[in-house]
Amino acid sequence: METRQCGAADLRLSVLGLGCWAFGGGDYWGAQDQSDVDSVVHRAYELGINYFDTAEAYNDGRSEESLGKAIKGLPREKLIIGTKLSPSNCEPKTLVEHCEASLKRLGIDAVDLYMVHWPINPRSVEHYTKAKILPTVEGAFTALGKLRAQGKIRHIGVSNFGVPVLTESKSFGVPIVINELPYSLLTRAIELSILPHCQANGIGVLGYMSLLQGIISDKFATLANIPAVRKRTRHFDSRTNEQARHRENGFERETDEALHAIRDIAAKAKMRVTDIALAWAASKSGITSSLVGARNIAQLEENIQAVEKPLSADVIDELDCATAPLMDAMGPAFDYYENTADDRTV
Repeated sequence: METRQCGAADLRLSVLGLGCWAFGGGDYWGAQDQSDVDSVVHRAYELGINYFDTAEAYNDGRSEESLGKAIKGLPREKLIIGTKLSPSNCEPKTLVEHCEASLKRLGIDAVDLYMVHWPINPRSVEHYTKAKILPTVEGAFTALGKLRAQGKIRHIGVSNFGVPVLTESKSFGVPIVINELPYSLLTRAIELSILPHCQANGIGVLGYMSLLQGIISDKFATLANIPAVRKRTRHFDSRTNEQARHRENGFERETDEALHAIRDIAAKAKMRVTDIALAWAASKSGITSSLVGARNIAQLEENIQAVEKPLSADVIDELDCATAPLMDAMGPAFDYYENTADDRTV
């Protein structure tokens, strides 16, 4: 599999990375058998995936534990393990404790890529805890720098950081090598500001939600078929979905039109919708790696095959044009779960 350099860092990631949120099982994705996790991780390695992405918040740490079990027996030096720290745990002493806990769950001595999951601000911290103590950005990144100097972290990254908070975080002299951001045919807001900023400043970009949690697929014939739990983003009307917290009217017409257009383009190209969506995300300049999940080997192999044959420039242009009206309507905010007034990324 193709690998790409992560911005200006001495780090190369496979063009597809394995998203491990479902590992360990949980309420959102349901049960996940460890034997399936083991099989998927080992097969991913065999097929050239070198990056594996998890977080301490995924299934209350069970994702890290499950990934740690799965990588046993694989050559550690050829794997890039990334995990994320919740912003509520960024007070220096707490940060060190949580890093140590992640290392223990993963069963490794050093994490290759350690990321702050969301910007350190009241809105994002409140999502994780009701505690009123707000860690400082300076304290967090100074502590991360010390852990890097001690060899417990190899590279430092962030996730969901817009230009202002990324600029502030970099001002403390700690090298930030990557920004994990939502990116798919239906979530293109990063193209408007943060993606060009990362490219201009030598910061890699790790794309997540490349299939928008299964919405960009052949699975759902209409918007009405999509489960309510998958309709929490600003694409959908919060007035008709009590699970959405963004309080906006949504962009259902534009989303529906974009999905129909994607399906038509995929049919014309004789491709599955999931395949064309993954290939499109991987084709984009500035994207170091796109994350994709897999519940079993068959699903994994289908996803990998999707990026083995690049899309033609004409198909990419068609997809860009078909989804531009939705991108323009939704605007530059890429916190897709919150009201634009409560955007956690800025």
